[in-house]
Amino acid sequence: MSVFGCLAKILVCVFSFQGAVAANHGSLGNRNLHHRHHFAHHHHPTTSAATSDSTSSLAGLSTSPISRFVTSTRSTTFPTSLALRTEAADASESDNAIPADSPDTDVTAPDENDANTSNPSDPDSSTIDEIAQQTARNSRASLTPNGIKAGIAGGDAYPFFKDHIGWWYDWTPNPSKPGNPIGVPMLWGGGTADSVDAARLIAFKKITSPPPYVLAYEEPDCPPGSGSAGMTVSAGVSGWERLIVPLGKRGSLMGSPSMCKQADETWLAQFSSKISTQWDFTAVHINKNNIDGVKKDIEHYWNTYKKPIWVTEFACVNDKNGFVPCTNQDEINNYINAAVSYFESESRVYAYAYSNGLGLGNAWPLMRGNSLSESGKAYLAAVRRYH
Repeated sequence: MSVFGCLAKILVCVFSFQGAVAANHGSLGNRNLHHRHHFAHHHHPTTSAATSDSTSSLAGLSTSPISRFVTSTRSTTFPTSLALRTEAADASESDNAIPADSPDTDVTAPDENDANTSNPSDPDSSTIDEIAQQTARNSRASLTPNGIKAGIAGGDAYPFFKDHIGWWYDWTPNPSKPGNPIGVPMLWGGGTADSVDAARLIAFKKITSPPPYVLAYEEPDCPPGSGSAGMTVSAGVSGWERLIVPLGKRGSLMGSPSMCKQADETWLAQFSSKISTQWDFTAVHINKNNIDGVKKDIEHYWNTYKKPIWVTEFACVNDKNGFVPCTNQDEINNYINAAVSYFESESRVYAYAYSNGLGLGNAWPLMRGNSLSESGKAYLAAVRRYH
């Protein structure tokens, strides 16, 4: 073969090899493009990450399944504790951070065909499930005082219940009794309903250390007197911003104002639209004489505000035509057992308290003289089945 023939064959081989390399490079580029498309479609990266052409920048994003899951737990459904509020604030300062309230932080389970796009350092699905379960347990534990849902409103029956409840309150800023149940302070009103309201407001302003939980306003949607604070929405917003929110920023879990009108309320909806910081759990009053009525109220507050629920007062009352406390002991006992069973099994209810307040007749109150009443005995027996 001539020298020119050999040179021709060499050139053909060189060009063929370059073509193969170019073809291979194109395939790799397509795989990287598919990876970025899958990542953008299923894992919701930030805009800067989605438009980046560098695979190293994709690898550097804080978007592993663990970080995405932890972020996704910070929804309106669960409270943001002081630690999480601080963590969320710190995260927002990072260019690669996913906003704490971003709707695009869901965890999508990997498809069987996505194995080639998985990050080897990401945990498997069983690890993510364990994190999810632990986070749910921690969230419920923080929202349920001492991990025990049952409580009482009013302190006169406390000695009989202290070993079977997780919390209690007495409508004051400084509930205090010996024992494990947590006394929850309350900002009862705006200080204008009567002299007791005024004294409670002064005492509330003296709180220096943030309590684990704090309640706001006793039935501000009904006229003042007869156990209701009677406040305008604007007055409620002002007090919330000045007195409740600062405690929330220091770590207290904040309870919403509790409504007099139950599922027919409109005050709380207006209040919610005007405050700068939302509450952590919705405080609810339920005055019904059947479990269907109880469920109706829970559905209203859950569907409207999507927040964990504390039933801070429940009582046996016929409210179809006015407000008529129950007097038949069998009816009361059946109602107590049905309500406690429902509250204990209902995942949206994180705490509940038997109301020992005013205007509930002679049969409902927990005490009769220095001893438990028949109703008090029925409630104690009901909660002892769980705690």
